[in-house]
Amino acid sequence: MDRKLAKKTWTPKRIAWIVGGVVLVAGIIYQIGYADHRSTMNVEKDRLSIATVSKGEFTDYILVSGQIEPAQTFFLDAIEGGMVAQIVRESGAIVEVGDTILIMANSNLQLDVMQRETMLYEQINNLRQTRLFLDQNDLSQQGQLAEIDYQISLLQPQYKRFKELHEKKLVSDREFEEVAEQYEYNLKRKELTYKSYKSDSIARSYQLAQLRQSESRMNASLNGVGQILNNLVIKAPIAGQLAMEQIEVGQAINSGERYGQIDVQDEFKVRVPIDELYLPRIGRGLKGKFTLSGVDHELEIMKIYPTITNGRFEVDMKFTGESPQGIRRGQSVRIRLQLSDSEQSLLLPTGGFFKDTGGNWVFVINSSGNAEKRNIRLGNKNPEFYEVLEGLVEGEKVIISGYENFGKNEILDLN
Repeated sequence: MDRKLAKKTWTPKRIAWIVGGVVLVAGIIYQIGYADHRSTMNVEKDRLSIATVSKGEFTDYILVSGQIEPAQTFFLDAIEGGMVAQIVRESGAIVEVGDTILIMANSNLQLDVMQRETMLYEQINNLRQTRLFLDQNDLSQQGQLAEIDYQISLLQPQYKRFKELHEKKLVSDREFEEVAEQYEYNLKRKELTYKSYKSDSIARSYQLAQLRQSESRMNASLNGVGQILNNLVIKAPIAGQLAMEQIEVGQAINSGERYGQIDVQDEFKVRVPIDELYLPRIGRGLKGKFTLSGVDHELEIMKIYPTITNGRFEVDMKFTGESPQGIRRGQSVRIRLQLSDSEQSLLLPTGGFFKDTGGNWVFVINSSGNAEKRNIRLGNKNPEFYEVLEGLVEGEKVIISGYENFGKNEILDLN
């Protein structure tokens, strides 16, 4: 006889379905809530440049190239034009003050100088003739006064004597009047002549002063004209090294033309072109250093030329100590120009990543050995380091080589 069997609730098949469903739901929940969906790329670690974030002293500086120049240069410009007759000192020679460099010839200038000198001599002679005439006129008036005084000295005793005799009725009225008239006439004549002499003396003093000034100016002009020909003999105004363009005997040099210079050899400066980007940050007193023959030499900006040419402006830097031994005009040096004071900062070495990210993010090595993308913020930069403001901590490792091959991947699986 058949017997009805009880149906089992938890069959293996049912259990398998339930377990499978739970695993499937858990997987879905994990994928939705916990799985890393960021794109990943496999990269060979050996091909990357990796640097460690460190804390240290950050100095904001730039590297610039400068050229050694003499601290003082005297330019040679032709005062008078002419033909080169003789070259006494060649370019590169060391000259002392007063050494003759060139001798020039200018026949037209020589003729002009002779004509000017002749004219000035004539004017000076005319002035001397005028002064002689004034002196002669003064002597003539003095002679007239002396003659009048002499006549008065003769008439005065006679007048007194006739006056006494006239009062005693011993001489006639006519005789007394004749003597009185002569005496009074000479007194009046003396008064008028003296007034004229006094007036003429004042005018004569003023004229003589003007004549002396005019003669002095003409003598100075005469000396100046004489010096014009001396300008054809070019002499060194200072001691130093002579630098001239190619000059040949017979070559014409125009008035005002620059034909060379003299460089003082004892002191030097450095002329430095700088990118216009840094113009607002450059000021007098900024320091710089360069190394020559293993020795550091310090410089300081003493002059700024703000005119921008081809995207650059220039500054002059002087040595804060003695000029290095053995440097020469035109020599180039590589200068580390400091833009601000040093300070403690978080530092990230420079690298090719910056051109791909603009310094806004980097790949940071995580604890699992892979690299993940992270946003950061950088501050100032020098040729060695970036100043880290946010996003990194000391000791973290960062990929600093270029990112151009990583695409938009956010995780790098380092092999």
